[in-house]
Amino acid sequence: MEVLLWIFLAFLAMVVTSVVIAVLLVRWLVRRIRRSRALAGRALRTRARFTTGPRGRVIRLRVRLADALSSGQAAVDLAGGGEGPRGELDRLHERIRREGESLDRQLRFMESETDPTALARDLPIAEDRVDQVVALVRRVRSAVGAQLDGLTDGALAALRADVDREVAALHAGVQELRILNARDGIAEPASDPSTRRLNRSR
Repeated sequence: MEVLLWIFLAFLAMVVTSVVIAVLLVRWLVRRIRRSRALAGRALRTRARFTTGPRGRVIRLRVRLADALSSGQAAVDLAGGGEGPRGELDRLHERIRREGESLDRQLRFMESETDPTALARDLPIAEDRVDQVVALVRRVRSAVGAQLDGLTDGALAALRADVDREVAALHAGVQELRILNARDGIAEPASDPSTRRLNRSR
């Protein structure tokens, strides 16, 4: 009897341990997915592809919003941070990002809506808000693009001026060297007295 009791307790301990490990593993995976934007984005796109109806529209709005915020962040990262216009762009995008995250939370709440009438009523409002965020991100990207174009043109113009200056200096140096060589070639035979004596003896 005692042997059976010990076997039962050991089996129960194994079951409890397995359940605890499984729960911890699931929680770790959930946290990993939430932290990984790439995995979260893929999961969201998969859901958007296979979900239909108003809920599918909500998920597609979330995908569009996430893409816009990601492209805005990429543009700001290329422009760099710091003070001045770049710092202003960084701060503006940070405000847009916070508004976008708040909007995404609202969209996630709409996903759990079970009343189709309420969902159909709220969808146009959500779509308009997503459109506004996307438009703001496009303006930020346009500003970054104009800034990068200006920086590239200025750098190329300065480089072109430096190259022209160096080429002109090199050309002037070559011309001066040719003149000096020509002068040396004319003066050298006349300055050699032994050559003159040899020519007179002939």
